[in-house]
Amino acid sequence: MDKFMALSVFARVVEQGGFTAAAKKLGLSPSAVTKTIARLEDELDTQLFTRTTRRLRTTDDGQGFYEHCVQILAELEDAEVTLTRGSAVPRGRIRAVVPLSFGRVTLMPELPAFFERYPEISLELHFSDGPVDLIAEGYDLAVRTGSITDSRLTTRLLTRGAQVTVAAPRYLARHGEPGTPEALRDHNCLISRFGPEWGFRGREGRPFSVRVRGNAVINSGDALREATVAGTGIAQGTWWLYRKDLERGDVRAILQDYAQEGAPVSVLYPAQRHVPAKLRALIDFLVQITRTG
Repeated sequence: MDKFMALSVFARVVEQGGFTAAAKKLGLSPSAVTKTIARLEDELDTQLFTRTTRRLRTTDDGQGFYEHCVQILAELEDAEVTLTRGSAVPRGRIRAVVPLSFGRVTLMPELPAFFERYPEISLELHFSDGPVDLIAEGYDLAVRTGSITDSRLTTRLLTRGAQVTVAAPRYLARHGEPGTPEALRDHNCLISRFGPEWGFRGREGRPFSVRVRGNAVINSGDALREATVAGTGIAQGTWWLYRKDLERGDVRAILQDYAQEGAPVSVLYPAQRHVPAKLRALIDFLVQITRTG
């Protein structure tokens, strides 16, 4: 058995969630993929998958084996590049998941620069604001908002900017600018999926909240941002979501004396002794564009 090929096939089946999808990605027939997995299970004397009519899932042994496979394949890929090119040129595919607004506002505009710098890296990008099990779902990397503690993951902080309260100049021209957080009760506030309790920092440094209200509840960060820019009402969110609108003057930060620190935005990836060159390249790029973009 070609062990390297078998490991590659196994990893792709886990990531794609089935034999047929993996076969399509690998350019093989479904029967060839099925036979490869069967031979691998025979050689390991272990069942790697549980099969039902509706879905394919890794067993506990299969999941542990997959985590080792990911590291082995990454090390082999870097070793191959080192031997053939003389240096660890970043190359290969990266599966990543990012929040919807972060992807749209921060990452997408910078993709041409990334691919120009790293032409031999390909990205498979998924967008989600919900919880993600990075390892179980086969991602190489994730960008997440909030404090996340998982011993299986390495975390690198991207940014922890202020939580900003913003409104479009046209809204403020019509309705005036609130001078204190309490004055927001007299304004139309756009409620996000995080609810109507908006956080602020008092002049003595203590956090407090104000319950706001408005004519729209919007559970999408992108849609909330668009509504704010359009002058619909006042919104609160992370600095990085609105930073380009602030630079252009499409929205204006208000109540800045009361702004509190926002939730951290971090990049997470499976803890491993050897971080592949392709992954290091993307991580460093994310740090760059988040802190300076």
